[in-house]
Amino acid sequence: MQTQTFSAKPETDNETALAALARISQLPKMRLKDAMAKGAVWLKRGNSTNRMRRSTLELRKGDELTLYYNADILALSAPAPTLVADEKHYSVWNKPAGLLAQGSREGDHCALLRIAEQQLNREVFLVHRLDREASGLMLIAHNGKAAAAFSALFAQQDEHAKIRKVYQIEVKGEAPETGEFNAPLDGKTALTRYTRLSYDPDKDSSLVRVELITGRKHQIRRHFADAGFPVLGDPQYGSDNKDKRGLQLQAIELAFTCPLTKQPRCYKL
Repeated sequence: MQTQTFSAKPETDNETALAALARISQLPKMRLKDAMAKGAVWLKRGNSTNRMRRSTLELRKGDELTLYYNADILALSAPAPTLVADEKHYSVWNKPAGLLAQGSREGDHCALLRIAEQQLNREVFLVHRLDREASGLMLIAHNGKAAAAFSALFAQQDEHAKIRKVYQIEVKGEAPETGEFNAPLDGKTALTRYTRLSYDPDKDSSLVRVELITGRKHQIRRHFADAGFPVLGDPQYGSDNKDKRGLQLQAIELAFTCPLTKQPRCYKL
């Protein structure tokens, strides 16, 4: 189903968000409330635009509501993440495959960021991400100071980066025992180091431990596919690597010196 977009401005003083959207969309109010709760409604007020979930909110002159309505997206249910560690200023989660890191304009009920916000009842800030098809460790910040500090940490793109990011993948073919890929991606330096853990001749697949030195988009998937060892289940890169289990890529370790406490931290699956 394609997304339908409805925009509304208040016609009268104190018109509620629900009444305004019902007036211009002709959708049942229960569907509108569900869409609001799931993050499909946005309020532009002044110079800011944010998700709006309160159906009883009274609109002001100059406000503009926008509903991005997609019934198929709103009907989706999310696989449940697992809280690995709650460090107050940040938390670490095991994101299952199929769960978004953050929501889209059509909703955020199937996103880790929103689930963490609801479960911990705190502000949430995305500081790095995993592809929807991937699983494993993700860190979420819970205040502006932590968000800035961890965003800077994850943004470091060299061998002296203070964060260790380790992944486990299964690839097609017999990968070399150890090595690295350093082919630039999107015109930028990219460095991936790996060690083969095992090779299964019956499946002709290798289990590989990977450490990202840089963090380019789809770096692991692109480097291994370009080398002739595509990640199994990758829907975008490689050929003859379909797998009914889905993308075989998992973030299994995050290690760093906490930028807030200056203490070493290591989280593993």
